[in-house]
Amino acid sequence: MKRLYVVISMVMVMGLVLGACATPTPETIIQTVEVEKVVKETQVVKETQVVKETQVVKQTQVVEVTPTSAPGAQLPRNETLYFNGLQWGAVVCWNPYSTSCNNAMAIGAGDSSRVTMFETPYLYDMLDGKQYPLLADGPYAWNDAHTEITFKIKAAAKWSDGTPVTVDDVAYTWASYIKYKTNAGTNYKDYIDSITAVDAQTVLIKAKLGADGKAVNPLLVSSYLSGAYVIQKAWTQTLEARAGGDATKFLADTAEDVVWSGPYHKFFTDDTKVILIRDDNYWGKDASMWGKLPVPKYLTHAIYKDNAAGSVALAQGEVDVSQQFNSNIQVLWLSYGLPISTYLPDAPYGIGASLPTAFYNLKSYGLDQLAVRKAIAIAVDYPTIIANAMTNQSATFDQVPRSLMNPTPGEQALYDHAAVKDLQWAGNDIEGAKKLLDDAGIKDTNGDGWRELNGQDLHYVATCPNGWSDWQAAIEVVAAAGKKIGIDITTNYPEWAVYQTVVTKSDAPLPAGYDIFMMWSDSAGPTQPWGRIRHLLSSEFVGVANNWNGNWGQYSNPAVDALIKAIPGETDPAKVKADYTELVKIYLTDVPSFTLMYRPQLFHAVNESVWTGFPHQGDGTNPPVPPLVLTDGWSIAGLYNLTLVNP
Repeated sequence: MKRLYVVISMVMVMGLVLGACATPTPETIIQTVEVEKVVKETQVVKETQVVKETQVVKQTQVVEVTPTSAPGAQLPRNETLYFNGLQWGAVVCWNPYSTSCNNAMAIGAGDSSRVTMFETPYLYDMLDGKQYPLLADGPYAWNDAHTEITFKIKAAAKWSDGTPVTVDDVAYTWASYIKYKTNAGTNYKDYIDSITAVDAQTVLIKAKLGADGKAVNPLLVSSYLSGAYVIQKAWTQTLEARAGGDATKFLADTAEDVVWSGPYHKFFTDDTKVILIRDDNYWGKDASMWGKLPVPKYLTHAIYKDNAAGSVALAQGEVDVSQQFNSNIQVLWLSYGLPISTYLPDAPYGIGASLPTAFYNLKSYGLDQLAVRKAIAIAVDYPTIIANAMTNQSATFDQVPRSLMNPTPGEQALYDHAAVKDLQWAGNDIEGAKKLLDDAGIKDTNGDGWRELNGQDLHYVATCPNGWSDWQAAIEVVAAAGKKIGIDITTNYPEWAVYQTVVTKSDAPLPAGYDIFMMWSDSAGPTQPWGRIRHLLSSEFVGVANNWNGNWGQYSNPAVDALIKAIPGETDPAKVKADYTELVKIYLTDVPSFTLMYRPQLFHAVNESVWTGFPHQGDGTNPPVPPLVLTDGWSIAGLYNLTLVNP
């Protein structure tokens, strides 16, 4: 192995211990070596990062530094892109069939799937609404009846073991999704009839048909192409043999031996960090795809305690790409002059695409009463949530009145605003909330300050994951609204590792402590806003054991289900708009949940101390690279555009 000889002067500082990726001085690397005195010393090498440890040693010596880092060791700063805000807690597994891996850097199938390690046939670009080929070769095609899709697999596409990605891999992946009842299988089984090989390079997807002979849901059939991974058939068969045909074991397998097709794979992980390393044999360097490798050799995600710690790391240049809520992000460049920026230069700084939502547990005492649900919802001080919790990184509900749509012009045009105006609320309506409760006979009859329903006080716990500071601040505002109208709402913040397992278990009643709880909604995607509405309101998710889809409060309304079923097959724009308007009316009338803010699909703040060339509005990229932290959908194209500030 080639070695680099560096002459250095070693300086050690007593008592100062900073983590592996911490540094107050950009462009320095730390190495810990043993000298003849058997003293561990920390070197400051002009190249990348920071500091650790004791004494002052004045001495010059030659040190051998290998250019490739061992797992867990300090990484070369000029080869490493650091992230935060994606990974919370230690990685559990590397199984692309599982939804329980807690492996945010590698696994995340969806409208804009995370494609660092596992890949989809197509990549969705939220900025132009198009799907671009990845594993696929060229655009996909519908038949004339709009019941079948065909596409080809790129001849250059390879697995990490060097074997080709084949149409058999695509077909076997689908069969496994169905057989083992994975999340993808649950999502698409009612809409895709079969996925088979036509020939050595061509895949055929047949839609499930309704009684009229038309595809039940063409939107979901096409979204599968960018929303579900292709997984190697041979490795899947190895996994099946290991699981002995047991679906639970199949999904719980840690998959340390998994085969991948993407540009990065596991290098190191513990409870402090996750490191992916570039696969320099990645097939995507072929001229039929990117024509080169992504620029960073390492993608590293330090696991921070909370948003506050992550924000400090961003400001200090220890994080290059931040997908977390950074309070008052604009202060970092306006007041401190730091080389930090967001996709949009001014508020709201990102593209509002999702609707973080407070769900009601409809089985909690009193929350089956519309008056209680609506009273809490209209009493909430949303301007405070947006100004304080979101530090204006959201449009207000005066600017974009609440509905089921995100603030983008395309979605806002899909419903009749005038028809629902009387149902919309902007918040802080304390007197209106009190009247609703009084009219329903829900009053404080014993003088203890809390309203009762049939003699029982209304006490609720509002919750969200610990450390998610913007969500926690929003939940505190919800609790404060309850107290203003005589409903006792306290707060509790479990760790995400616990929270996710509780909220997504929809085949059993939610436990105590989950009366009002926050979850996300769909962002931008090929099926939106239909997909978001389905996930917020469809009764198909009631009773699902592993429910990562939505309707976590277990709302059920046949009229809603009928509209959700009808929209994908509608071809008349006026009818589509009328159906969406009716869904908005029902949602704002029944209030099974309520939107607390508008939020970017992913927060996307970057520090350009080390790397530059990140996506921003008007950057001239074509197709446009969306602000999805260079990992999701077409945003991964951003990894090929980066350059070093100081090469």
